[in-house]
Amino acid sequence: MARMPLPPRDAAETLLRALYSAVLYVLTPFTVYHLIWRGFRQAAYFERWSERYANYGVPRSGRVLWLHAVSVGEVNAAIPLVEALLLDRPDLRLLVTTITPTGSARVRALWGARVEHVYLPYDLPGAVDRFLVHFQPHAALIMETELWPNLLFGCRDRGVPLYVLNARLSARSSRGYRLLAPLVRRAVATIARVGAQSTADARRFVSLGVPAARVVETGNLKFDMALPEAMDASARECWRRRGERAAWIAASTHADEEGAVLAIHAHLRQRWPELLLFWAPRHPERFRAAVEQAGAAGFTVSRRSVDDWPGPADDVFVIDTLGDLPGFYACADVAFVGGSLQPIGGHNLLEPAAARTAIVTGPHLHNFADISHRLLAAKALLIGANAQAVGAAIEQLLDDDVRRHAMTEAAFDLVASGRGALERTLALVAGDLPPGATMPSR
Repeated sequence: MARMPLPPRDAAETLLRALYSAVLYVLTPFTVYHLIWRGFRQAAYFERWSERYANYGVPRSGRVLWLHAVSVGEVNAAIPLVEALLLDRPDLRLLVTTITPTGSARVRALWGARVEHVYLPYDLPGAVDRFLVHFQPHAALIMETELWPNLLFGCRDRGVPLYVLNARLSARSSRGYRLLAPLVRRAVATIARVGAQSTADARRFVSLGVPAARVVETGNLKFDMALPEAMDASARECWRRRGERAAWIAASTHADEEGAVLAIHAHLRQRWPELLLFWAPRHPERFRAAVEQAGAAGFTVSRRSVDDWPGPADDVFVIDTLGDLPGFYACADVAFVGGSLQPIGGHNLLEPAAARTAIVTGPHLHNFADISHRLLAAKALLIGANAQAVGAAIEQLLDDDVRRHAMTEAAFDLVASGRGALERTLALVAGDLPPGATMPSR
């Protein structure tokens, strides 16, 4: 399908962009303070500052296809797409940008030198222009929701078709964009296509200002994510190490959930004294805090980066490495997925589903509304209204092998039936890829 012509720049856009950019330039010193503040919590924020302002050294030659994924979650969602592009289009230089150091580390761990990687600069007009001039991307593939006005306008002005893929937009985020509605409506009107995760996401993008003819429901790429090849071997070794005792996992937890995790574990161990907790905090800066808090609570603690595997006397095993979570999901009887006991919006529910692990969350799931509704309808998810209810749900599942097995099979079947987003996404962008290898049907 031919792309619709994009709206030209007008006087109102010029004024709105000027006001928006002026505010950003005034706030630029605070970006330095932010990097310093984050650096004291995660040292990697002290590195590669030049990239934050679009200074990248000497340009390379070759046709560039650019994919942007903010952080670890978006990078993981992009895995099927990146692997397909690396396989099918070796003639292209694939540039993958992130914003966070954890996203950067994940890109390098997954693909190493197979892709180029830099940080995406701040949305300053000069920085955006330097980025686009330096890399001269043939097309831009933005994962999920990253709607920076100067970036969108800059791509249009330089003739770079921009796609928002695996696109999601919660009702909460949609309301947030209303603060800049006149500017945002003009910015999103420059998007070539949106491949939305669900019907609700598609409607919200249209409501935001993307022409309906450019919005397609492609489904969620996370359904197409293949489990790591080493996961089965890792899970088998983990099961051997944990032995006969029960185990649960608290994954992608945030700071305000850490106390609840330890309280739940202490309560559960009153009934199962040998119960093992696998604990994977969401952010690397919380790894040490998790170890220290668990030790202060009286638990014997070990950690992935030092001990490899839990020992027979360990009560808590902290997963303080990136990329190992799927194997530990598969080693647990029940998974609590964090970011859901506080209004963060939840994290990826499909990873434990694919690993055949029963899933429990808190009530805040607006970032995964469609997936959580589908899991609930399949009776493959339990939601607790608060930490106490989450603990009770975990206890119920540890005590009921039949129900737990039924939930895991229902969740696994849901993942299998949801595949197909990758093929639809590749078809959506095929028209704007430069001539070269033919994208195969999948």
